[in-house]
Amino acid sequence: MGTPPGPADPTAQNGRVRLAVTSARRVVVKIGSSSLTTASGGLDDARVDALVDTLARLAADGREVVLVSSGAIAAGLAPLGLSRRPRDLATQQAAASVGQGLLIGRYAAGFARHRLTVGQVLLTVDDVTRRAHYRNAYRTLRKLLDLRAVPIVNENDTVATEEIRFGDNDRLAALVAALVHAELLVLLSDVDALWTGDPARPGSTRITDVHDERDLAGVQIGGAGRAGVGTGGMVTKVEAARIATGFGIPVVLTAAGLAAAALAGDEVGTLFHAERRRPTARLFWLAHATTPRGRLHLDAGAVAAVVGRRKSLLPAGITAVDGAFTAGDPVDLVDSGGAPVARGLVNYDAVELPGLLGRSTGELAAALGPAYEREVVHRDDLVLL
Repeated sequence: MGTPPGPADPTAQNGRVRLAVTSARRVVVKIGSSSLTTASGGLDDARVDALVDTLARLAADGREVVLVSSGAIAAGLAPLGLSRRPRDLATQQAAASVGQGLLIGRYAAGFARHRLTVGQVLLTVDDVTRRAHYRNAYRTLRKLLDLRAVPIVNENDTVATEEIRFGDNDRLAALVAALVHAELLVLLSDVDALWTGDPARPGSTRITDVHDERDLAGVQIGGAGRAGVGTGGMVTKVEAARIATGFGIPVVLTAAGLAAAALAGDEVGTLFHAERRRPTARLFWLAHATTPRGRLHLDAGAVAAVVGRRKSLLPAGITAVDGAFTAGDPVDLVDSGGAPVARGLVNYDAVELPGLLGRSTGELAAALGPAYEREVVHRDDLVLL
């Protein structure tokens, strides 16, 4: 999250109008399950229509809109006779397979009233973490926008396993916003803004702007929403805001009922200001869109070299190896206390590394051949956490 805007900063507010919002031409909007469905399951037609009408007005103004929509599992509960969100993965997938068709069908009918076509894009973690996959995802989304369609993105809940799930659509929305180089991300929830504590408790106040981590000091961030049909909560929304703003994308967090006002630039909800420096796309994906396959434990000297001097990681500085990974996989680099300090793409298989630890590259090259005179993680394939 960036530094506070100065008088000439284009993201500064002009009265009640947020120029960071009104100037954005490509917008990603995420809506949660509790904002689309009833507590017992099933889609709320009035809520869906209100959202569709708001987004259709954006499209009519010539702005590109990508919708990241939760609600597939929740929409499938009532048709399957389920009274609450299931906890086991198989039943979740069954509910998603029923609910996803209902959800996209409802969106298609709603946008058709505005003569707009929708395109369904179902993603798994692999689709935005593996380079070839996310290139394909980008091309699909870009072509849909070029054809003036509205992409509707959701996690592919019917096939995703616990190991390859995003976990929540807030993170997915932040990654999609970065994928399409959006100029704004709007997170719609059942809470109107980020508050210093529980909004229902006396003394809690609304936070209108977040410029950096200092604005979050002392904020008590709650869990999943009141309706009990979602998986996120304010924690995942703040983390999604960190991801997006770190890529230079401002974020508005507000209630679904305030979507029209928020997208008009009104000072509703909370505006997370973007970082002014955008990282390279490759390092951004490495930091936020990958799941580490293992851990490399570093001694104090290696931590100082990697973190303080931005050096490559050599075998001599590694004390232990965890996980089952192959060359090219992402791994976390952790300090002596087990805290991750960096993430990088490893150049060796997990089974190779134990015999290399504590030895210099020169020694390894002399004993095992020139192929072993390489870094474990090259600095160009490494990002600090």
